[in-house]
Amino acid sequence: MARRLVLHIGSMKSGTSFVQNVLGHHRERLAESGVLFAGSRWREQVKAVRELIERGGPGQRPMPVDGSWAAVVEDASRWEGTAVVSMEFLGPRSEAKIEQILAAFPDTTVEAVMTCRDLSRNIPAMWLESMQNGSSATWPDFLAAVRDRDRDSPIARNFWRHQDLPVIAERWARVLGEGRLTLVTVPPSGAPHDLLWRRFAEVLGVDPSGYDLEVRSNRSIGPATAMVLRRLNEKMVVDGAVPQGYDRFVKHSLAKRGLVARTPLEPRLGLDEEWVREEAHAQVERLAGAGHRVVGDLEDLRPVRVPGVHTDEISAEDQLAAAVDGLELLVREWGQSERKQRRAARRQGPGPAGRGEED
Repeated sequence: MARRLVLHIGSMKSGTSFVQNVLGHHRERLAESGVLFAGSRWREQVKAVRELIERGGPGQRPMPVDGSWAAVVEDASRWEGTAVVSMEFLGPRSEAKIEQILAAFPDTTVEAVMTCRDLSRNIPAMWLESMQNGSSATWPDFLAAVRDRDRDSPIARNFWRHQDLPVIAERWARVLGEGRLTLVTVPPSGAPHDLLWRRFAEVLGVDPSGYDLEVRSNRSIGPATAMVLRRLNEKMVVDGAVPQGYDRFVKHSLAKRGLVARTPLEPRLGLDEEWVREEAHAQVERLAGAGHRVVGDLEDLRPVRVPGVHTDEISAEDQLAAAVDGLELLVREWGQSERKQRRAARRQGPGPAGRGEED
């Protein structure tokens, strides 16, 4: 069994995709340093954590003995050094779920590391991300719900479930025990591009130098693109239920692998609100008072003005341009898919009637 298990628990939009891709891209080098990034692919960790969330707890179906979570546990059990699991869905888990993790690793020191980013950057990022997950909330409505912490609002509940850093940190620290939680702060804009990795590597106990950091990150879409997706979601999402294929075609193909490329062409979504500064200052004071280990500086979490525009300033022409770019992407993708299907049909040869597929 691994001597040490490090759980990277988020929070959302705090550089998690960047860290995960650095870890996944350098599995062999990390292994040489005594660190196992569990599973052969990061997607295995995603499946394992989803299974952990849904199974094995009070009132839930039993955890399958040969499931994805069991495979991760088995992978770590064959390792003698430090094993790492990185999945931001771990962050808001209940104490019962954290205890379930500990029970799966009875002879291992389990630690958690939470990457943390300031609210002034995270609030816009969370709204932009929500547009890729079926939300139809306008930017003003999203801001109002987050500001008011409306318990009847799914927007507010989801946001603060992932972004109430003191509450998440307190829960994990209470279950794991003293000294088992580390906060890694995301550096402010303009900091060296490798600083977040250096901070995370310090927690792992590896030399951060020499790693290729030119990896994929979960870049945000632009506000014009987000407004187009919002209108699309109004048409497609009924009672909060996204249609089949939404994640594949809208979230990933259209947005994350497509329209995100036009983000440099769009203005940035800005935020400069006194209530955000007050909320962030309160979080910093609570985190500082709790005495958690910090790699970085809690001052990184004190927000500064994010220059940019409000969605009210995004013109219909800008939205139309984003929509047309989206249509072009879809048409090109359909064309490529059709050509692949034709080539596959030709390779299969004539059908039962003695004829191949018509071109």
